[in-house]
Amino acid sequence: MTDDEFDYDLIVVGGGPGGATVATLVAMQGHRVLLLERESFPRYQIGESLLPSTVHGVCRLIGVADELARAGFPLKRGGTFRWGRNPEPWTFAFAISPRFASDATAYQVERMTFDQILLDNARRRGVTVRERCAVVDVLEEGDRVCGVRFDDEDGVRRELRSRYVVDASGHRSRIHHRIGGERHYSEFFRNLALFGYFEGGKRLPAPNSGNILAVAFPGGWFWYIPLNDTLTSVGAVLRPEALDRVREGDRETVLRQLISECPLIAEYLAEATRVTDGPYGEVRVRKDYSYLHDSFTRPGMLLVGDAACFIDPVFSSGVHLATFSALLAARSINTCLAGELDEAGTLQEFETRYRREYALFHDFLVAFYDMDQDEDSYFWTAKRLTDDDVASSVQAFVQLVGGGGSGESALLDPGAYRQNRKEAFQELADVVQSPVDVPGEDRDLLGSSLLKGVLREGVRVQTQAALGGNVDDRRPLRPGGLIPSADGMRWRRPEPEATGGSALRGAGHEAG
Repeated sequence: MTDDEFDYDLIVVGGGPGGATVATLVAMQGHRVLLLERESFPRYQIGESLLPSTVHGVCRLIGVADELARAGFPLKRGGTFRWGRNPEPWTFAFAISPRFASDATAYQVERMTFDQILLDNARRRGVTVRERCAVVDVLEEGDRVCGVRFDDEDGVRRELRSRYVVDASGHRSRIHHRIGGERHYSEFFRNLALFGYFEGGKRLPAPNSGNILAVAFPGGWFWYIPLNDTLTSVGAVLRPEALDRVREGDRETVLRQLISECPLIAEYLAEATRVTDGPYGEVRVRKDYSYLHDSFTRPGMLLVGDAACFIDPVFSSGVHLATFSALLAARSINTCLAGELDEAGTLQEFETRYRREYALFHDFLVAFYDMDQDEDSYFWTAKRLTDDDVASSVQAFVQLVGGGGSGESALLDPGAYRQNRKEAFQELADVVQSPVDVPGEDRDLLGSSLLKGVLREGVRVQTQAALGGNVDDRRPLRPGGLIPSADGMRWRRPEPEATGGSALRGAGHEAG
């Protein structure tokens, strides 16, 4: 097809952070972009705790960092945890880099407000946004996706053609299967979340009053997220067998019982009342089952955010993975639309980097779950991935991550995976359990190679956003791989001297 036969250069399905980000970054390059959103904004969404890479990296690149700063969201210095052998809560801070000490923070956000800011910004940047439009399928020409079929605001079935389609419609996507392959669910991170909202809950002492509080208890763990001075998001993450408990009683009663089983959360909610009306008035259940799709791309189509994969939320990775994958996707699409590099190579670069980011979070979370030593807890016993009796779940994951062009051949052997990561797992546990000089002092989790790994790409995005150029991401991730352009909007080939074997980084789980 010729260019004039396409209605748009890109059609994005879904108006959340991932969809709004990829749409904006492609429109900023002068391309014709349509975003189709099934619901009408503002709409309720979970996933309220952000990481610095989104706030100071991606959001600066798309031009909303100052607007977020004016929105009055609670400032998040890091995380506070009652986790592991230490009976007292401990804290870590996002001390990402001495160069960006002032930007080593994030926000806790009400997603209705945050998502609206990003979607309105997409409109200002030239994206055509249509709400109440439900995409039901993609259009195909041979092996290539070339548009979408959708029901418009009036319920009329329509078709539009585009050079690329991005599915950013989340875990309930209706078209993710059109990428080919299957969505595979992890037996290890197979959890259930039961959550609601409370007014008047206690806050952590300053300067950590905006931190997420995560508290392990025998049944699982709680999140406690301050959304403003008085409103708090509170949720219990449990094994799926707990669903029977929810079915046997009403959700309100079960949530109250779980809170009573977790003394620290009960203390923080002692004077609080649950919100019972409006968008926060419902006690909700979500199956937070971690999953990974066989492939994230096919000619003409890419999956970003939860449409491609999801990982357990203990480290607030949801919005980061959505916006980071959106940035990677935008680079690939912009490069192809500019005719600068071949499509197969740019799509492989997107998929390789996104899978690697997911795998790094997986490693960190495996180690994090393995630290709890409650021998009487079914939840925590089931989470110990290093035991031989759950080797099959290790094998299922590592074979999955090792496929799809990720190039991480070291992951194909689950025995090697456990052995190779044992030292890193212990390193993280040692940092968490080490004594501090002053009660309440931050733990130096950046002393752990695992946390360095999960924050590394975010630091690069922040660096690029702050300095306006690609400073330290000049070496390919894989043989024949690509690197970001100077402005971060496209891919380019590295200089010849950067392509030698010693320059390649990121093979396996290098975390230095």
